[in-house]
Order: sequence, then C-alpha cells, then structure tokens
Amino acid sequence: RMQDVYKTIGRVAGSDVTVLLRGESGTGKELVASAIHHYSRRAGRPLVAVSCAAIPSTLLESDMFGHERGALTDAKERRLGKLELAHGGTLYLDEIGDMPLELQTKLLRALEERTIERPGGQDSIRVDVRVLAATNRDLEVLMKEGRFREDLYYRLNVVTVSLPSLRERRRDIPLLVEHFLAKYAAELGERGVAPEALDRLVGYDWPGNVRELVNVIQ
Repeated sequence: RMQDVYKTIGRVAGSDVTVLLRGESGTGKELVASAIHHYSRRAGRPLVAVSCAAIPSTLLESDMFGHERGALTDAKERRLGKLELAHGGTLYLDEIGDMPLELQTKLLRALEERTIERPGGQDSIRVDVRVLAATNRDLEVLMKEGRFREDLYYRLNVVTVSLPSLRERRRDIPLLVEHFLAKYAAELGERGVAPEALDRLVGYDWPGNVRELVNVIQ
C-alpha cells in the first residue's frame, strides 16, 4: 500500500495536477504533500498550509484571501492571504471537508479563474498556485448532505492518494519504531525496545496512527 503511495508521488509530483489526499488523522497526509511539493518544479517557491478546521469560519476567509485596510473591524492594515503568499508555489488545504460552504464557492471561483479579490478591495489579483487538499472526512457523504460542493469535489479530486491506517500496515511498525528511536536519540538518549514490547506495539490498533506511534516512542 505504501509503495503505491510512493509511486503516485513520483508520477504526479512533476506536473501541476491537483491532488486529494485521503486517510485517517495521523496517517501522514501532510508529509505526502511536502514530498509532492519537494519533487515538483515549484520546490523553490513556498508551500503554504491552511487548516480549514483549526481556524474559525469568520477568520478563514481573511486567512485565505487576505483583506484591505478597514475591510474588517480590526483590519488596521492590508494583509495578504495564503493564496497570494503561495503564488508560484503550492497551497496545501488541510481538512478541506470542514471548509464552510460559502467559502467553498469563493475557493472554486479562485481556482477556476486563477484570480482573487481581497475583501474590501476591487482589484483582481492573479494567483498561480498548485493545490493539494487533504481530508479525513467522507466527502461523498458530505455532498449528499449538501455540506460539500460537488463541483469543488471534482475540481480537487483529479488524482487521489489514499493513505492506509497504521493497523493496515503492521509490518511497517518495527521499521517505524526503529526510525523514530534513531530520530529522537539525540534528545532522549539511545534507547532499545524489548521483543515483548515490540509485539505489543505491533498488535495495537493505533487509532491515532503514525502520529500516536511517535508520541508513544517519545
């Protein structure tokens, strides 16, 4: 399963095709996005991330599109949004399934027209970004419930990369344990894992996936 992921990264990195990363929380979607950007022709330009779940909907539009001075109550100066900051590079939209419907409409228009307007402004600003989107939600169910735009789904879902959960790749757990022990050796000291401890790690279901494994190793 992971070899398929690596092959897909190699196949799509060199083009500007939009990629939808799917998988449970903690499976490494952001790492895959970083790898795609790193091996793309945009590698020398910014990789800009937007968390659609962590930012309140009232602030998410300003975070993505920026604003002109005076456009908002506290807008004392012009602010560039993430779409502008990613110009020439890659925009990573994390947890796209949590984006409010109104903002989905504005995002779709921006991606199709390759221009944005800052709230409070009237000028059209050209943006050249490659989009990588990620979700742990079932977008098909959200579409049926009217909570995710079908046209945006098809705009984002050009190539899909599905990341397996850690319990689906148990044979990788000893390799990952070894990797993280080595990675944190400088700050935690040299450590080893007893065979019976490794058996328990391999047998555990890891609801938090690789992120949970990292925390346990630390």
